[in-house]
Amino acid sequence: MIGIVDYGMGNLLSVSNAFESLNADVRFCRQPQDFESVERIVLPGVGAFRECIGNLRNAGLVEALEEAVLSQRKPILGICLGMQVMARRSFEGGEYCGLGWIDADVVRLEPSDTTLRVPHIGWNEVQYRSASPFFASLAPTPEFYFAHSYHLKCADEAEVEATCDYGLPVTAAVRKNNIFATQFHPEKSQDNGISLLEKFCRWQP
Repeated sequence: MIGIVDYGMGNLLSVSNAFESLNADVRFCRQPQDFESVERIVLPGVGAFRECIGNLRNAGLVEALEEAVLSQRKPILGICLGMQVMARRSFEGGEYCGLGWIDADVVRLEPSDTTLRVPHIGWNEVQYRSASPFFASLAPTPEFYFAHSYHLKCADEAEVEATCDYGLPVTAAVRKNNIFATQFHPEKSQDNGISLLEKFCRWQP
């Protein structure tokens, strides 16, 4: 059973449909007790960091997520804003503390090429670690769909699973213990995205 965190932000239907296309059982987790019956967790997100972490805290989901992910070691997939909120802090519209699972800051995209627009919306090639359990079966530079104005600046390069070039190196995915997260949207990335989600369903960190 895969639990998709519903905290009022995120493309829940698209994420749910993508997993259901793989014949995965999914449920929406809206209350702390909902995490007890799931084996894997997906934390999606679309919007602003401040609202995201605020909604999670107000719903009492932060403690439940910490118990499931950090204590029980259930595999989790963060998507877009769901990845960013795993960082220790964000500078989007101020300075805000995140979950602190990844030693990283969320900073604004500032491409060196001024013709590149922000937000970064559309398809982009990704370069990944050859030993990655999520990307290894894909083409050398697979394309995924992005939609973001901020990105993760990681303190530990060993946690960076994949990058893309958007006028600067952008963290496209991170992996740490039982945590995997992507800046791009696998649920919108056609065959490459479905392949990644399928691997998450089988992942044994």
